[in-house]
Amino acid sequence: MRRTSVSLPTKHIARDPYEKPDRYDGDHREPSFITRMQSSWASQSQRARYIKSGAIIFFIFLVFYYFSPSGVDIYSGGGQTPSDSSYGTTKCTRSASKDKPIVQYVLMIDAGSTGSRIHVYKFNNCGVTPELEDEVLFKMTEKIEGKSSGLSAYKDDPEAAAKSLDPLLEAALEKVPDKLKGCSPIAVKATAGLRLVGKEKSDKILQAVRHRLETAYPFPVVSDEQQGVSIMDGSNEGVYAWITTNYLLGKIGGPDHSETAAVFDLGGGSTQIVFEPRFEGLTTGGMPDKLAEGDHKYDLNFGGRHFTLYQHSHLGYGLMSAREAVFATLVNDIHEIHEKDRSWMEKPVVNPCFAPGMSKSVKVLMGDGHALGAELQLNMTGPSVPAPAQCRHLAERILKKEAHCELAPCSFNGIHQPSIAKTFDKEDIYFLSYFYDRTKELGMPDSFTLREMHDLAATVCGGENSWDVFSSVPKALEALRDRPEECLDLNFMLALTHTGYEMPIDREVRIGKQIKGYELGWCLGAR
Repeated sequence: MRRTSVSLPTKHIARDPYEKPDRYDGDHREPSFITRMQSSWASQSQRARYIKSGAIIFFIFLVFYYFSPSGVDIYSGGGQTPSDSSYGTTKCTRSASKDKPIVQYVLMIDAGSTGSRIHVYKFNNCGVTPELEDEVLFKMTEKIEGKSSGLSAYKDDPEAAAKSLDPLLEAALEKVPDKLKGCSPIAVKATAGLRLVGKEKSDKILQAVRHRLETAYPFPVVSDEQQGVSIMDGSNEGVYAWITTNYLLGKIGGPDHSETAAVFDLGGGSTQIVFEPRFEGLTTGGMPDKLAEGDHKYDLNFGGRHFTLYQHSHLGYGLMSAREAVFATLVNDIHEIHEKDRSWMEKPVVNPCFAPGMSKSVKVLMGDGHALGAELQLNMTGPSVPAPAQCRHLAERILKKEAHCELAPCSFNGIHQPSIAKTFDKEDIYFLSYFYDRTKELGMPDSFTLREMHDLAATVCGGENSWDVFSSVPKALEALRDRPEECLDLNFMLALTHTGYEMPIDREVRIGKQIKGYELGWCLGAR
């Protein structure tokens, strides 16, 4: 199905960031978070007013219903000013319009597969369009040794899942001024981790989260009808990250019309790829002249420009899911070799994806109906000599490159994808999330080639005797010693990009976590 969007700014009230309800008939895309926030905000204040759209992308995503919160004075012929010093802005003394408060806060919780994160954004209305002034809070749930701290970690205890967000919300209470708490909307979006636990359990968790937000905290919550507390569609997750990255780079939403960057976002439960393929001059040799129709196609128009994006969210191919799949593949291989003999299970299992000298007790998920049982706890240890190639082979197998490809060309698991080497051969590619975490902590520069990532993986898989190169990188040795899966993680990343996405081995990529002080990822782009 073709995905459609419209250009903002617009004078129409949009139910989502990609389609005007009065332009198209039939089904519409899921409304954006900020539109959902608008509904919540309007229903609670009864004084909301849709702000005239601005010209830059943050305000494409942050189109609000504004109203006058308690404690704000309205002057005829002028804007609003705060009645005391508990809030305000250094950018001006009053808002540009009497219909807009001088400042506004918006809260977004990204409930990921490995942990939850809260973003609190502050805007001022000093000009005719709102200005993103600051991200006043970014906080993550504390890591729990050996497991996720995300909502999915509490799949059998919805109340505990809801309460896991309390530290984030308590921090937000300290950042949002008291007089603005009741008009600072909040939304919660879960991603791949909660998708993977199943609908029945995820629905109960989301209901518990909503109940806790509405009963324990003052922030208005976007309504159920507007899906303010819900699971995000994987395609939105990737596209929003693409929007955020390219806006912060100045490639969209401004005068610069340079080629856009691709975004590869590696989460815990899923991974997203989004880029703008180019087909000019490639029609010879049977190459198409445009992107084929399908769910992978995402049409986006704004700022006088049109973007035809390729996007796909590969559920089950996030880093944590990949670990589970590699472990299960290894154990199943050993089981097939030994057949009915299970004595090997009582000994350490040699895992080529561990460096020599590394070991760990690993929970292996074999699936219901497997001869060894649905779940195993096995001791795994590294081989006597480094085996990065054998590890990468395991990682490549879980990609299912041999799967039937209905619409060629395909990347892996039968999913259509235009050739990166042919349709995106020179433009920037940004690696986000775990791509950044696993490479930057080992001293990798902001840009490197896949070959250099291959070399890094080989060094890490070499074990302690090869790690002296990391001795000058703060906390690198600590990370390597505490995480036996580091060899696996890097080899999966290499397999995913080089074998899966078929990127040339000498292709240069960039890693990023922040641009201009703002976190990269889907959260800001969703606004």
